[in-house]
Amino acid sequence: MSDVSSGPDAEHLRQLARLRRVRDRIDREYAKPLDVEALARDVHMSAGHLSREFKRAYGEPPYSYLMTRRIERAMALLRRGDISVTDVCFEVGFSSLGTFSTRFSELVGISPSAYRDEAAAEAAGQTPTEPPSCVIKKATRPVRRGGSVTS
Repeated sequence: MSDVSSGPDAEHLRQLARLRRVRDRIDREYAKPLDVEALARDVHMSAGHLSREFKRAYGEPPYSYLMTRRIERAMALLRRGDISVTDVCFEVGFSSLGTFSTRFSELVGISPSAYRDEAAAEAAGQTPTEPPSCVIKKATRPVRRGGSVTS
């Protein structure tokens, strides 16, 4: 029987624990200014190594994961209908309305305004005149379309 506290298996488990801490921090602090370099420093990795290993473990690099978390939260806020697109943008951690709208459209397939309007129409029991792609394939998690968002 081998000792699990040392050797390659133990190092792999320690690395997975560090990656999980990064993912948990992104989940908790998505609305704060986060960058890959700071996340990497906190777990004693280089930014490049963190990005590669995070993608290997979770299927996307940390910056893309952060953008996905922010857009997920934005979708929930927009469905409420009582907050403006601009306020949602800043609430979820974007500092630019243009960047927010671009990322939202890339991930969701329509603009934040259109998404909010559709959610309001759906809540009121109305059917939009032309069903957009998000109504046809509605998902709770945004799906990256086209090019990837990386840092």
